[in-house]
Parts: sequence; structure tokens; C-alpha cells
Amino acid sequence: MSTITAAITAVGGYVPDFVLSNKLLETMVDTNDEWITSRTGIKERRILKGEGLGTSYLAIKAAQDLIAKGNIDPLEIDLVILATTTPDLPVASTAVYVATEIGATNAFGYDLQAACSGFLFGMSTASAYIQSGKYKKVLLIGADKMSSIIDYTDRATCIIFGDGAGAVLFEPNHEGLGIQDEFLRSDGIGREYLKIDAGGSILPASAETVANKQHTVFQDGKTVYKYAVSGMADVSEKILERNNLTKDDVNWLVAHQANKRIIDATASRIGLEEDKVLVNIERYGNTTSGTLPLVLFDFEKKFKKGDNIIFAAFGGGFTWGSIYLKWAY
Repeated sequence: MSTITAAITAVGGYVPDFVLSNKLLETMVDTNDEWITSRTGIKERRILKGEGLGTSYLAIKAAQDLIAKGNIDPLEIDLVILATTTPDLPVASTAVYVATEIGATNAFGYDLQAACSGFLFGMSTASAYIQSGKYKKVLLIGADKMSSIIDYTDRATCIIFGDGAGAVLFEPNHEGLGIQDEFLRSDGIGREYLKIDAGGSILPASAETVANKQHTVFQDGKTVYKYAVSGMADVSEKILERNNLTKDDVNWLVAHQANKRIIDATASRIGLEEDKVLVNIERYGNTTSGTLPLVLFDFEKKFKKGDNIIFAAFGGGFTWGSIYLKWAY
């Protein structure tokens, strides 16, 4: 019996209609387009508007796009994993609701939280389920409504994040395509540098925490940047070395879209030419769990069967890693 690998067989995505441009941000906080673009590479980001719309809305839209494009029967989906930092509710799993709403009523589901590395870690998880032989179709979604946890008077964070979702379907492959290797890392030293202070079990919500704006993202930008540059570059280099790959063997780099300079540093470390580095940060900003699948969604038509793709991400916690995948279609 041939070895089972987990391959991506379909991709979907969704971003909201409302565009929050750098020019519009200039009217909200003390910043300007040139400053934002030069330091992050971001020109605009999408924001989900509408009462009662949360991360599940984004995830459902992305999943429905995948199902329609791939002509997938949702009843055949075995598992729905939702990578997110912004679940609809603190207790009820958002993935479970998403699965029901898309008609995947034979699937079980759960949320996975690893900050901006959530989708990358989800790829590893989905792969393990497929390789076990027990599951045939695993839907992995990365979705975040970052606007729900951003302080739009804090120019350090409000310029970075946007809302969006992407989805991929993993299925068994017997041609040696799909996920080839992974190198995933984490370090609790990052806990204090990128976080939300209140709303968890340490500091539950209160009138005081709300008044103090302790329910929005805090980021020590310089420290996070330093760790992200070295972390993403290190693991990308490691995954190439471990698989005896040179820069010429790599067709595409799909990196977490947090900062253009971090993406460039990762590409430089492994010697990749600019035309092999896929970037859409200028249009969406950092959608956290949504960045990697949205890159796949935007550039799907570029990929050819057998292409070697290197994924890399870095997130709060700290969490980071790299995955080597061969494109299956």
C-alpha cells in the first residue's frame, strides 16, 4: 500500500467589501501613507461591517467559496478546523457553528489558536488526521475579525491588521504530493510582547478593564519584529536544509503577511528571487490566521502540479514554523 500524504485539493477565500485605506487612517490617527507603506508594505486593509457579524461570517463565506469552486459535497467533509484568534464567543466553538452553517453536518469541528501561526499549525494537524487513514476530507479555515480587538486610536496596531478568511481542503494523496515536512516551534517568552491583557482567566472582564482599554491588542513592535525576522528566516532555512532543497528547487514562498520587511528578510535568507515571493499584504494587511490561505486564494492560478512551496509564519506567544508542501493540482 502506498504512503498516504495530505494534499491541498481546493482553495477558497473571502474578504469584506469595506476598504480601510492609509489615507482614511490619516483622518483617524496621527500617521500617514508614506510612513505606513515604508515600514509595513500595507496600503489598505478590509474591515467587516454589520451588526452581529463575527469571525464565523468570514469563515462561512470562505468555506462556501471553496465548496462552490471545488464542487464539494459538504456532507463528505469529515472535520472542520478553524484557526482563529477572534472566535465568535469565548466558550462555544466557532468551528462547530461554521460546520453546521455550511452543511458539513457529518463533520466534527474545533477551533485552533496559535495566533498568526494558527493556519500553519492547522496544516500540520489536518495532515496528521489525513495520514492516519481515518479521515478523507479535512476542511481547514483561517479566519480573523481583527477589527474586533483593535484600538483605532492606537497608531502602533491599527495600521497593521485587517479582517479576512481563507480555506483549504486536505485529502489523501498517493503520488507523493502534499505536505512533505514541517518544522514548528514555540517559546513562552513571547507572552508579554503581543497580547490582550483582559478577558481571560487571569484578568476577567470588568468595568475597570473596559475603561482601561485592556481588551484590545497590545504589541511591543520592535521586540516582535526582531523575533519574527530571525524566527521565520531560521525555520525556512532549516526546512530547506532538512530536505536537501536549494533556492532553485523552491517555486514559491508563502509567508505570513505581517510586514513586508519580514517577508523580504525570510526570502533573502533562503536566496529566493522576488518573483517567487507571493505578497498581498498591501491590500489586506495582517489578517492573522487568514494570511496564508488568502495568499493561496489570490495566487492559486500560478501554481502547477508538483510545485515546491515553502510556508512560513510567526505569531504571538511566540509561535512560528515552516512547512514544505508539493502542490497537488
